[in-house]
Amino acid sequence: MENVARPWPALWSLVIGFFMILIDTTIVSVANPRIMEGLDADINSVIWVTSAYLLAYAVPLLIMGRLGDRFGPKRLYLTGLTVFTLASLWCGLAGDVHALIMARVLQGLGAATMTPQTMAVITRIFPPDRRGPAMGIWGATAGLATLVGPILGGVLVDGLGWEWIFFINVPVGIAGFLLAWRFVPSLSTHPHRFDIPGVLLSAVGLFLLVFGIQEGETYNWGTITGPITVWGLVIAGIAVLAVFVLWQRFNKGEPLLPLALFADRNFSLANIGITTVGFAVTAFTLPLIFYYQMVRGLTPTQSALMMVPMAVISGGLAPVVGRIIDRANPKYIAATGLVLMAVALFWNSALMHPDTPIWLFLLPSAVLGLANAGIWAPLSTTATRNLPPRQAGAGSGVYNTTRQIGAVLGSAAIAVLIQSRLTAELPPAGGDAAGAGHLSFGGALPEVLQEGFSTAMGQSILLPAAVILLGAAVALFFVKPKAVSGWGVQQAPAAEPGIESGAEEGAPQAR
Repeated sequence: MENVARPWPALWSLVIGFFMILIDTTIVSVANPRIMEGLDADINSVIWVTSAYLLAYAVPLLIMGRLGDRFGPKRLYLTGLTVFTLASLWCGLAGDVHALIMARVLQGLGAATMTPQTMAVITRIFPPDRRGPAMGIWGATAGLATLVGPILGGVLVDGLGWEWIFFINVPVGIAGFLLAWRFVPSLSTHPHRFDIPGVLLSAVGLFLLVFGIQEGETYNWGTITGPITVWGLVIAGIAVLAVFVLWQRFNKGEPLLPLALFADRNFSLANIGITTVGFAVTAFTLPLIFYYQMVRGLTPTQSALMMVPMAVISGGLAPVVGRIIDRANPKYIAATGLVLMAVALFWNSALMHPDTPIWLFLLPSAVLGLANAGIWAPLSTTATRNLPPRQAGAGSGVYNTTRQIGAVLGSAAIAVLIQSRLTAELPPAGGDAAGAGHLSFGGALPEVLQEGFSTAMGQSILLPAAVILLGAAVALFFVKPKAVSGWGVQQAPAAEPGIESGAEEGAPQAR
């Protein structure tokens, strides 16, 4: 066994692609009105531009993590990055909304191929007792991407046109490919017998669950077509996933999802924690941006710039936190960060009135930056610290899947709650008409509706605040990670092409 001599260049090479694919989960939101205008599309079609990406991203994550174990994370990462970059070019060149949706599906598949490999490589090239700073960078990337997406999207849409939110990925993708090809090591592969029933059950179950949740509000949580209802899809998805878990339990071969991963208490709890983070980060931005644009009359770029303190503080402190968690119990840092996020969201809720000085919102934005810095690295380090190298891809796939499902749940739940609170707080004559029209196309609300709309947005943001408190409670039950010794990482030997390393089942693996 041999440690990777230069793990940091490998990490920074992976960060470029990881940052790019996560930005694409949020960057499109500010471009929707321009896409509707440019492609002569209706609102339902444009919603699918985002929904198709999220769906194609979430469903294959578990499978792609396992493929990385089997064929090598570098190979899968470069393949996914190529697909993502070409799909981005297709998105920018799309002549109608249907072509754009198909290109976004391909983008999502590329992103799903890449994401588990980034975390798996970090797990394998950094020793557990020095993994904190690396996970700090990884976590800062995940946190910053969700915040920078709307800012970058607003600047590009206002300055160059909606196509450039996709075109910008092309040079970044090419640079990321060359750097990863040069600096990311070809790690040893681990032989796996593919669990075909597990692949099918997990894909079908996740698709039904994610699609049902994601499209629930579109169909008013009722009938989609014929006898098929939203709730029918959600229940069917849960049932299929239950069958999947049973199959993993009784499969005598090699299951797609090793349930033994969940025997590690910290891994199980960290997955619950990251689900609440995915939920909250996705959910809180929607009512906040709506308030900035529709009550305060800010442009997309201006409203996104209100999040700059959060992005700057989070990016600056995350590496510092990464160094600390190698020496301290990460549960205290994670719990503190999660509580700070809840405090900032409650603070934002209290400030949401038409006459609040706009600069006051920069204060909870700064608190959110402190919170983000203390959340991502402790959770990811806690989840992966005890994973053996041969299970790094599987564990990473699970962790990223739960985060993405949390994001889908947050997106669906906040949409339902916003609609409910608008109905309750706005006058009946102007509720649906005013709300729906302005939510779709932007523009400041009439003054008579601003107080009710502000109240509705403030009430909506309480949901992610409550969910993130659940994550804080979960983090308090982490156990202090044990010291790890004798750790190493296997690199692929310089053997003949086509010959895999570690080809014997049961051969000694790096621990």
